[in-house]
Amino acid sequence: MMWRGLRPLDPFRSVKAALGCLVIISVAITTLLILMAYRSDIGLQVIAIIAIIASLLVTQFVAHSLATPVLEMTSAARAMARGDYGRRVRVARRDELGDLALAFNRMAADLQAADRHRKELVANVSHELRTPIAGLRAVLENVVDGVCEADPKTMATALRQTERLGRLVEQLLDLSRLEDGVVPLQPRGFQVEPYLSAVLNDAAVALRRGHARTDVRFRLDVLPGSLRAHADPERLDQVVTNLVDNAVKHSPRGGQVTVKARQGTCPGALVLEVLDEGPGIPQSQRELVFERFGRGTTNGVTPRDGGTGLGLAIARWAVDLHGGTIGVAESRRGCRIQLTLPGNAQANI
Repeated sequence: MMWRGLRPLDPFRSVKAALGCLVIISVAITTLLILMAYRSDIGLQVIAIIAIIASLLVTQFVAHSLATPVLEMTSAARAMARGDYGRRVRVARRDELGDLALAFNRMAADLQAADRHRKELVANVSHELRTPIAGLRAVLENVVDGVCEADPKTMATALRQTERLGRLVEQLLDLSRLEDGVVPLQPRGFQVEPYLSAVLNDAAVALRRGHARTDVRFRLDVLPGSLRAHADPERLDQVVTNLVDNAVKHSPRGGQVTVKARQGTCPGALVLEVLDEGPGIPQSQRELVFERFGRGTTNGVTPRDGGTGLGLAIARWAVDLHGGTIGVAESRRGCRIQLTLPGNAQANI
């Protein structure tokens, strides 16, 4: 605290103090030369010229040291305007200009990351859209060319590709609305067990149709049976459906997906877990899977299950809107996703 209070007086940590020192040094040099003139035969005109030259040299030195970081930031800003976000400013000062250089570098790094994410988003969306469109086109071309008949089996294949395309577009729209904060929360109190039972039944029908997984069993575990929560049921529906969807994709044949609900630390709070019996998520990938188009890998290979990599990102944003948390918890077997909702105490409404 003492050093922070003395910063305005430190010429190495304050531009104002450096300019003040410049004035003091110039006055001191002029005064010293005038005193020398009175004690010698040097004329006042010569002394005045020497004083002016000395003051200009000191001013030039200080001005150069102050202008250099500004010129570097100007050059870097022009490069950023051309799309080059890799430029950085050297931070060799401890004053306000040094703080400005640090802030500039942080801004450049944020813009570079945003630009990289934008390019990755465009590339990933293009890839995800291309796959179902190519599949649908192939089916329709075969029907038009007479290679195969427009029988129920062929049309079911085309329908699956259309449904996959529709899910991707819907998820992108949901994620865009959630990120922009244009989805208002409408929290209310509700009884957890009948609500989750209905959501899980609907999800089971839809997911088994989409994944053709009739071998996966579902289990609901709510304690106590009278448990109540305070949240937006529609947004929570998105979260549970996406978590169950992810669990079904990675479940082994004949596996079981369990949805557990427990009371949180305050009234209306909820702790929800979705567990599967699949290979689990390695520690190094537990943050990646919640990013847009982020996908876990098994033995270094990304599963070709038709997933978009958006489900868990949507779940995270919906939980964030409630002011809750979501993450991969430790589990002896499979994957265990745990989320907490704070009820009506901390919801971001």
